[in-house]
Amino acid sequence: MISLTRLSGSVFALNADLIERIDSTPDTVITLVDGKKYVVAEPLREVMATILRHRAEVVALSGHIHVGELLLPRDPHDPLHAQPALASLLDLQQARPTLSVVDAGYAAATRGSEGEVTPR
Repeated sequence: MISLTRLSGSVFALNADLIERIDSTPDTVITLVDGKKYVVAEPLREVMATILRHRAEVVALSGHIHVGELLLPRDPHDPLHAQPALASLLDLQQARPTLSVVDAGYAAATRGSEGEVTPR
């Protein structure tokens, strides 16, 4: 979600993944994929920079999330409860790291001597 300002001055959050286009006519008009339009106070370039910053944050945070074992659920219609054929095609039986959430203390505890975050 990105934070934007209506022309009236009220602030709202918008799901940046639903934006279809942004027009500058001269007001900045954001059109979502469902056709809904929002007129915002921020100029077009600022909205674009906000979206890029948001997506960069998502990518940066994804490096701290570890995904656990990924298995398809057992097929309830299979009398032997065998894994579906798709699981073998996708090789979902391979070992994967476990899911963990990075807490606020993690970044401080894992900072190297120059302030960068080091892997576990």
